[in-house]
Amino acid sequence: MPSDTPPSEGWKAGIRVGVMIALAGLPISISFGAFAVSNGWPAAIVIVMSTIVFSGSAQFALVTGFASGGMIPAIASATLLNLRFIPLSIATASSLPGSKLRRAIEAQSIVDGAWFAAQRPDGTIDRPMLLTATLFQWPLWIAGTAVGALSKPSTEFVDKIGLDIVFPAFFLVILIDSLRARRPLIPIALAATAVAAISVHWLSAGVSLIVASFVALWAIRGTGEPS
Repeated sequence: MPSDTPPSEGWKAGIRVGVMIALAGLPISISFGAFAVSNGWPAAIVIVMSTIVFSGSAQFALVTGFASGGMIPAIASATLLNLRFIPLSIATASSLPGSKLRRAIEAQSIVDGAWFAAQRPDGTIDRPMLLTATLFQWPLWIAGTAVGALSKPSTEFVDKIGLDIVFPAFFLVILIDSLRARRPLIPIALAATAVAAISVHWLSAGVSLIVASFVALWAIRGTGEPS
């Protein structure tokens, strides 16, 4: 979308993008609510987490880490996953006008799907699209979490309709799309995947994720690519 796009067009595009992403993310949020409750988390805490954190990858990593490796791997996994918001925020800063408080509030709209959709060819961010797209995603993420946490679907139900693979598939699509523009990183992504797949046989899922992340970060340092 060109940088001179009228704000009204950005708002309209944001609604379309937000609705589509929100509907696509609904099965993921239901899956998270059911997954967290099945691992012993109270439904109320799970719903509050989705309200405040609003980061599917970090939330899944936190619950998985606590279930398989304890507090340290859980917090480390969630933190590593959310470190991606640092470069995303830096790239967005110039597109958010106003006071520091206003910019800090609007920066909460930086989530994966909305941020990727709001990118312009000149490197700036379509602010109206970013804000509107996220505004539609947030309440549906909370609602989906509540449905999963309160209805407590059985493991058989989750497996049968494939909710257990929806989130990994969603993240895989984002990774593939990102690697298309940064082909030198493809071998590193494959190596990190192999490390995680092999190490999970001896380590917990949370620790395996940490190991694979450090391997990827160490390898990226030698490519000259931003991490």
